[in-house]
Amino acid sequence: MEYVLKVNKVEKTYGRGANTFNALKNITFAIEEGEFVGIMGPSGAGKSTLLNLLATIDYPTSGDIFIKQDNIVKMTEDQLAEFRRENLGFIFQDYNLLDSLTVRENILLPLAIKKRPAKEINEKVISIAKIFDIEDLLDKYPYQISGGEKQRTASSRALITNPKLLFADEPTGALDSKSATELLEKLSTLNIEQQATIMMVTHDAYAASFCRRIIFIKDGQLSNEITRGNSTRKDFFQLILDELSYLGGADNDIN
Repeated sequence: MEYVLKVNKVEKTYGRGANTFNALKNITFAIEEGEFVGIMGPSGAGKSTLLNLLATIDYPTSGDIFIKQDNIVKMTEDQLAEFRRENLGFIFQDYNLLDSLTVRENILLPLAIKKRPAKEINEKVISIAKIFDIEDLLDKYPYQISGGEKQRTASSRALITNPKLLFADEPTGALDSKSATELLEKLSTLNIEQQATIMMVTHDAYAASFCRRIIFIKDGQLSNEITRGNSTRKDFFQLILDELSYLGGADNDIN
């Protein structure tokens, strides 16, 4: 299996001298094509710092980050901007939709920026909207749809370019349980049927149970890793809860 992401001995240090803080220490792991991987750990463990580095928002102090064959650590700001646009997809907790655009226009925005032909754009919008069950909402504006529908719109936008890697940052954090389940089921289906490679940062064991593998971080270091294998999602959920408890604190203390 081909690796989509390789993280090699990555460290991130803030400050200088006596005020130095090591946010990440010797982080090494890989994600294969078609994996659905969760990142979990206590508050302050380094999850957000790690996501920012992988998503090309920040630079590591040392180490290498390969996405496919490209070492993003070696890229300039301009190179990173183009690389991000061409290869990565992002889903955020707060949707990041443009209120002045319709659902259709929000979804097609990445393709419009790339100046793709109108016919291709329309076909891809319809296709991804059907996957996320929002084809009846395409002409509505964000203020006219629910939170769950907004997040499915944002997910459609993130995936319309067929990114090599999709980053999901607490994607269910603002959703009710029904909307969260609907979104997670759609992402799981895309992962299984279309081999979409997804890395999701989440504090929620229920959301994490939809992943196939969980990487745990504590105090800026990799703590443990568990895989679902042939377990049921219910059993995997319990395994995640046990690991979170071991890391320290109940589930609602983990964020």
